[in-house]
Formats: sequence, C-alpha cells, structure tokens
Amino acid sequence: MTIEPAHRADWLQSLRRYLGVSIVANLVWEILQLPLYTLWATGTRREQAFAVLHCTIGDTMIAGLSLLAALALFARAAWPRAGVARVYAGSLAFGVVYTIFSEWLNTSVRGSWTYSDLMPVVPVIGTGQAPLLQWFVVPTLAQWIAVGRAPWIDQESEHS
Repeated sequence: MTIEPAHRADWLQSLRRYLGVSIVANLVWEILQLPLYTLWATGTRREQAFAVLHCTIGDTMIAGLSLLAALALFARAAWPRAGVARVYAGSLAFGVVYTIFSEWLNTSVRGSWTYSDLMPVVPVIGTGQAPLLQWFVVPTLAQWIAVGRAPWIDQESEHS
C-alpha cells in the first residue's frame, strides 16, 4: 500500500495544526489557571512567567507524545481523513492518565507546586480540576482544528 503525496500532506498539516493550537491553547490555559496555585500569591512575576513557560512547554510535549502514541496504536492509514475517533480517545486517555500521575507526583511527592484554596480538586484522587479539565479541552480543540471536524466524528473512506 502506498500513501499518496496528498495524503502525506494531510498528515503533516494536521500534525502542525495540532501542535500549533496546543502551544497557544496551553499557554493561555496556564496563564488563566495560575491564580489556582500558591505561586500566584507567593512568587515573583519572573517566577510566575518561568512557571507558565515551563508548564506550556511540558504540556505541549505531553500533548504531542499523547497524540503520537495514539497514532501509533490506533490510527488507520487514512488518518486524518478517516478513523479520527480512536486516535482522539486514545490521546485523551494518555493525557488524562499522565496528568493524574503528574499532579500527584508534583503536589504530593515532590512538592514542586501547591494548589491554592481556589483550586477545586477531584475527591479521592486529589487532582486539581483545572489541570484535569485542561486535558479534555485543549486536545479536543487542537484535534478539532487539526482534522477540520469534531474529533469524535469519523468520516468513512474507501481507502481506510
């Protein structure tokens, strides 16, 4: 099976869109959720700016790796023309699971960051709701723009 040049361009264009939207959306999200962390009240502007930049880069890397893993495991040859729902679900699952682990590790074990009293947390697991919601909203937006439609809607293709 050979992949047509136009289809290769679809893959590349979709990946570029996904990463571009991820960078911008994660940056905006990190800025908006900063008051939910103690750094907002205790950190200098420079420390806050560093945290936003550091977290945006990390979020983008997680988003990219989550998508890459989902593509490797679930994509059809016709992606992004067809078969996007499985990739979407897989990338969301990877991002959410990693976020729960990372938030636990960095708040409970390492003490790298602390939630302020403003951060709502998920009962039992103690994960902040804002970072958890981020891994539903940002990848959904990024994949929607990347594939040109809601990522849970598959379009059937003759060559899928």
